[in-house]
Amino acid sequence: MKFPIIISLAASCVLLSGCAYFDRLATVGQAPVLSAIQNPVAQPGYKPVSLPMPVPEQVSYNANSLWRNGSRAFFKDQRASKVGDILTVIIEISDKAEIDNTTERNRENSEDLGLNSIAGYEAILKKLLPKATRDAVDFSDLIDIKSNAKSKGSGSVNREETLNTKMAAIVTQILPNGNLVIEGKQEIRVNFEIREIIVAGIVRPEDISAENTIPISKIAEARVAYGGRGQITDVQQPRYGQQVLDVVLPF
Repeated sequence: MKFPIIISLAASCVLLSGCAYFDRLATVGQAPVLSAIQNPVAQPGYKPVSLPMPVPEQVSYNANSLWRNGSRAFFKDQRASKVGDILTVIIEISDKAEIDNTTERNRENSEDLGLNSIAGYEAILKKLLPKATRDAVDFSDLIDIKSNAKSKGSGSVNREETLNTKMAAIVTQILPNGNLVIEGKQEIRVNFEIREIIVAGIVRPEDISAENTIPISKIAEARVAYGGRGQITDVQQPRYGQQVLDVVLPF
């Protein structure tokens, strides 16, 4: 790679991540700053969930009845049911996958084509050819094609993931069929490293237990992110220039 190209790539990296560099230089020797508590609906990347909904049903009430349908308590249902309510999400993920595939394929083709006679016109056909090649042409062996192809591939996957924790989430939206859209974020700072847990998804009110909890297995369209930021995470990541070169270089 030529030296001017390297300088151009380095300059592009500096321009793209200039603000990040200044922010990091300003916090040298300090612990990472916790994110401010914000309204999830007001975030730039927030998008309301839109899913196919059943036909709305007419709500019926029982006259002279103190009991409310769907209530777990006689006087009040303590489970999350309105926008802004909080419920506890139980995250228990234990995934293990082992895949081993091997593929091998061989293919060999051979084709021969010749014309010993062409209705007696083979002599006339030779006259149409250049004089230098008339004697060298043999119509009984016009075409001889051979091909041989061989491919072999193998791949294996061995993955094991375990995550057990609990965190609170907020009801951010109520869908027309009554399902709740939840979203929650948790940050824990230990020394100079911040661990982040983000959970989001759609839950049915009837799946929420009497303790106002719901397992991750009953959350539809579940999104769980577990990561971190800080000095340890920064050291484990490749430099910005290396990441750019990994994308740009074709080899």
